[in-house]
Amino acid sequence: MWDRIEGSWKQMSGRVKEQWGKLTDDDLQTVAGKRDQLLGKIQERYGYAKDKAESEIRDFEARHNEPKTFKD
Repeated sequence: MWDRIEGSWKQMSGRVKEQWGKLTDDDLQTVAGKRDQLLGKIQERYGYAKDKAESEIRDFEARHNEPKTFKD
């Protein structure tokens, strides 16, 4: 569940930064483990539509063996 991501955000933020290098440290602090904030920042920095950003987050989740589905 997303609660686990949010709870371990300090560890996960490094992985997020590796995946989406255009996200700044300030972006990661703003996101603070919140899924909707991450989605918005990915859309903003990469110019992605919501569906594309959602797909990328799901792919990231699968690669890092996180919960199978993100839920708000």
